[in-house]
Amino acid sequence: MHPVPASLLSRRSALLALAGSAIALATPTLAATSSIRPHEARTVLFLGDSITYAGTWVGWAETWFRMQHPQSDTAFINIGLPSETVSGLSEPGHAGGSFPRPDLHERLGRALAKIKADVVIACYGMNDGIYFPYSEERAQRHYDGITRLRTAVLATGASLIHLTPPTFDPVPLKGRTLPAGRDAYPNPYEGYDDVLARYSGWLLAKRSEGWIVGDIHGPMSRHLTERRKKEPSYVLAGDGVHPGPTGHWLMTRELLRLWGAAPTITDSESPDPLLQSRPKGREIADLVARRQNLLRDSWLTEVGHLRPGMGRGKPPAEVAAESASLLAQIRTLCP
Repeated sequence: MHPVPASLLSRRSALLALAGSAIALATPTLAATSSIRPHEARTVLFLGDSITYAGTWVGWAETWFRMQHPQSDTAFINIGLPSETVSGLSEPGHAGGSFPRPDLHERLGRALAKIKADVVIACYGMNDGIYFPYSEERAQRHYDGITRLRTAVLATGASLIHLTPPTFDPVPLKGRTLPAGRDAYPNPYEGYDDVLARYSGWLLAKRSEGWIVGDIHGPMSRHLTERRKKEPSYVLAGDGVHPGPTGHWLMTRELLRLWGAAPTITDSESPDPLLQSRPKGREIADLVARRQNLLRDSWLTEVGHLRPGMGRGKPPAEVAAESASLLAQIRTLCP
């Protein structure tokens, strides 16, 4: 990587000033709507587990951004890693005993040093309770991991947006979950979403300390409740964990709400208003997804990790030309 240019340092200073203003004015309500705007950053880095790695919600976030700022050079880099936690915990026999869950902190320092993000967006929690019932010890490991993540990110001068974990849904896993009171959980605990709700509550309470926190667990839970009043078998995640398109959109819109997107976008339960807001909206989204996947695989390999079974991406320098070509195509479709 090249040395950080003076222009980037000035951008970081502006971001820090913006974040500082938000903290100084923050109340629990104000902090929920404070914005760290991506157009003021040179690089936006996404951290998370397999849900982030899948990239759908990240891709729609960048699609909105490109439509708003077609000439921007801001890079969106997604290095979500399947199976990852911030707690450092792993259930016995994870992945059939082939490997323990990777811990973000093993690679976080390298990621921050190599990518030099101005804004970091982190979504963790789904894997952190290892699909067991709630315990204070496991919860504290998650909270400590989030705090370590925050300390490391802020030490670089970057700003940080936290997102609460998505929902866990036992309905599509009927007959394959386990009740409370067992010593072992080779299958998920049936009430695991209660664990994630507690993790979300802890993170949302940090708004009172000036943390920028987007709530995706609450809206996803409410969406499920409302839809099941008419469709009892309705699901957001076919396997109870990994959301389908609607779930990913609910994640996207809460981030866009923090960024000040129009209510026509953030009040929708589908990405259609976003994708229909430009004549070639779906083509833009497809190109954004192609470019994100290219950069994701490149940077995951460049940073390095301990998760087996992942494909190798080309070095960032080798994908630069293809990435630039895709960005040029996106710009032609974004008047």
